[in-house]
Amino acid sequence: MSIALTSPAAPISTRQEKLRVMVVDDSVVIRGMISRWIGAEPDMEVTASLRTGLDAVNQIERVNPDVAVLDIEMPELDGISALPKLLAKKRDLIIIMASTLTRRNAEISFKALSLGASDYIPKPESTREAAAADIFHHDLIQKIRHLGAKVRRTASATPHASPSLAPVHAREAARPAAAPVAQAQLMRRPFSMLAPRVLLIGSSTGGPQALMSLVTEIGPVIDRFPVLITQHMPPTFTTILAEHLARSSRRPAREAVDGEIVKAGQIYLAPGGRHMRVVRHGADAAIALDDGPPVNFCKPAVDPLFTSAIDVWQGGIMSVILTGMGSDGMRGGKDIVAAGGSVIAQDEASSVVWGMPGAAANAGICAAILPLNQIAPKLVRMFSGDRS
Repeated sequence: MSIALTSPAAPISTRQEKLRVMVVDDSVVIRGMISRWIGAEPDMEVTASLRTGLDAVNQIERVNPDVAVLDIEMPELDGISALPKLLAKKRDLIIIMASTLTRRNAEISFKALSLGASDYIPKPESTREAAAADIFHHDLIQKIRHLGAKVRRTASATPHASPSLAPVHAREAARPAAAPVAQAQLMRRPFSMLAPRVLLIGSSTGGPQALMSLVTEIGPVIDRFPVLITQHMPPTFTTILAEHLARSSRRPAREAVDGEIVKAGQIYLAPGGRHMRVVRHGADAAIALDDGPPVNFCKPAVDPLFTSAIDVWQGGIMSVILTGMGSDGMRGGKDIVAAGGSVIAQDEASSVVWGMPGAAANAGICAAILPLNQIAPKLVRMFSGDRS
C-alpha cells in the first residue's frame, strides 16, 4: 500500500463547509473505526454509517453525501452492484471503493473505476496490525479530503448547474477554464534538444484510468523505445494494472523483474511494494528492484525511477507526471531537467488530483502542461524528432 504526501486542509469556518461522508461496510468494526477517524477531522463529518449497499441506495437522497466509502463484499447488495445505482441518484458523488488485497477484489476495483468510482483503497487484512491500520487511516483521510475538495470546487465553479453532474472521470472534460488560465502563467522550459531514448511515467490517484488512456495512443513510441511506469499501488493491484495496460496498448506490459534487461517494445511497471530503479548493465539498462523504505511516503515511488535513469540515459529522458496526490516525481523531475531531459505534466482540469503534476508545474521544471488527451500526440511527435 502507498501513501501520498499531502498538504494540510484549509481551516474550516462553518459546519456547512464540512465534507459529508457516508460509510458503507457490513463490518461494524470497520464502520466504527472509519467513522471515528472521519469524526476526528475538522473538515469532514459522517452523515451515515450503513451496513449494506441496499441501505446506501435507499438513503442516499436523504443523506446527500459528498463522498461514499463503499465496501465491495456486503450482503443484500454488494459494492459493485450498488455503485451504478448510487451514481444514478447522485451523479457527482465521489465513491471510494474499499477492499482487501485479493486478486478478485483488485479486479472488481478496476471494474468499479470504469463504472464511475473515483478511487479505491485496500483495507488491511487485520485492524489489529497497528502499522497497516495507520497507513489505511492516513491514505483514506487524504483521499476523502482531496477528492471531496475537487468536487466542491467544481460545483462552486458552476453555481447554476444541476446538482446531478457527470462522474469524476467524465466530468473533467467539461470543467471551466479557470485553472488552465492560471497554469498558462507558470514558467515553462524549452524541450531538450537531445533525442529522447526512454519514456518514464509517474502517477498516483486517478492514474490507472489515465495510464490506460495514454498507452492506447502511444503505440509508435512503445514500439521503438522502452516505457517504464511507477504507479502508486499495492501488490496484486499492480499485477492487474499491468494486464490492463497490455490489453489497452496491445503491447507487452508486465510488472518489472529484478535484473531483467530493459528493451524497446515493452512496458515495465513497478511492482507494488517495491521501488523500481534502472542501472547500467554493460551497454544496456537493467531493472533494479529494492525493498527499501518509502520515498515521499510511497512505495513504489516515482523519484527513485526518475533519478536512477539519469545514470543510464543522461539527457535522453522524456518523463511524464500524471494525476496524483502529493509531490512525488517533482524532485526526480528536477534532476532529469538538470541532466538535459524533459518533463511533461498533466494539467489540472484533466487530473483527478493535481498534486504531483501541480508540484512539478509550480517548480518550473515542465516543458509542457497538457490535458491528458494531448499528451500522447505530443509524445509521438517528440519521439519522432520534433523538438518544440
